[in-house]
Amino acid sequence: NVEGADSKQRLVERKIIDFRNKLYLAPLTTVGNLPYRRICKGFGADVTCGEMAMVTNLLMGQSSELALLRRHPCEDLFGVQICGGYADSTARCVELLEKDFDFDFVDINMGCPIDLVCSKGAGSSLLLKPKKIEQIVRACSSLLSKPFTVKTRIGWLDNDPVAHKILPKLREWGASACTLHGRTRAQRYTGPADWSYIKQCATACAEGGIPLIGNGDIFSFKDYEAAKATGVATTMIARGALIKPWIFEEIKGQRDWDISGSERLDILKDYCAKGLEHWGSDSKGVENTRRFMLEWMSFLHRYIPLALLEVQPQKISWRPPAYIARDDREALLSSTDPADWVKISKMLLGPTPADFTFVPKHKSNAFGATTAADNDAEG
Repeated sequence: NVEGADSKQRLVERKIIDFRNKLYLAPLTTVGNLPYRRICKGFGADVTCGEMAMVTNLLMGQSSELALLRRHPCEDLFGVQICGGYADSTARCVELLEKDFDFDFVDINMGCPIDLVCSKGAGSSLLLKPKKIEQIVRACSSLLSKPFTVKTRIGWLDNDPVAHKILPKLREWGASACTLHGRTRAQRYTGPADWSYIKQCATACAEGGIPLIGNGDIFSFKDYEAAKATGVATTMIARGALIKPWIFEEIKGQRDWDISGSERLDILKDYCAKGLEHWGSDSKGVENTRRFMLEWMSFLHRYIPLALLEVQPQKISWRPPAYIARDDREALLSSTDPADWVKISKMLLGPTPADFTFVPKHKSNAFGATTAADNDAEG
């Protein structure tokens, strides 16, 4: 029909992005902000993507949601990630994006496991409704002149993988590439990513003519090489880049970097400078920078100095054992106590306001408060 012919024509005209061997920084809720992405670009990330933005909020024109789409000039290959569960509203959203924003591709998150998202028919819940996935991909891809990509998970339940049935069809529906997080929705972020299943899907996607990007537990250049051996075009790096943003440099240099406490503190200094540039240097900008840096430190502190490891390299599931740091900076940066993270923020940004409290979004410890939210960082 005419509509189908138009979709095919638009697919031919669409710009093509070759994701092969490009290091892709995952979209990360809260912590994947613009200053953080600039840090990762400095360490060699090739592809960056804005934080997940909800379709309904974008269509309502919420300024906080629209701000997630902002791009820095250093982001030379940049995508925006949206999340929605209905073809009509998602299609209207990509039309808005195409008209008003600067990006190289649009990614739709069909893997977010958060209850609030899934209860609205979006994120991982779409794995239960493959027909809706097809409707959304066809509707959105036909309206974009830029590539449309899909990110999802293995399946909804641990014993019911479905991605291998869906992903090979995405090219026919109009998608340019897809990313598979090697966990189910039921797993969320626990347990190891299933790279044997990602390998199965990579083979199926190759037959379907669509590149597959693998995601899950990449934390060293050896992890990256093992992932590439499964046949994926490249890997998306998420929590590994939060714990050690220099992972991109390690992969490109094929080495494990024994970074010092002083060098790690310099990264935070650089982040603060970029944060004040982005959020402003007034009191509000300083406190925004402080809070986002503290959120990031709830991941950064998990890094175990290379020289202190009995077995190298560190795996992402490892938590730091008790160890004697090589200097005071290393001890402070490795502390699990948010009060120490706040101490670092005072060193870099000055005193905190009198009523200051900090509750890490992803874990139960806090500074100056007794409760904590339980949100996932990964978009």
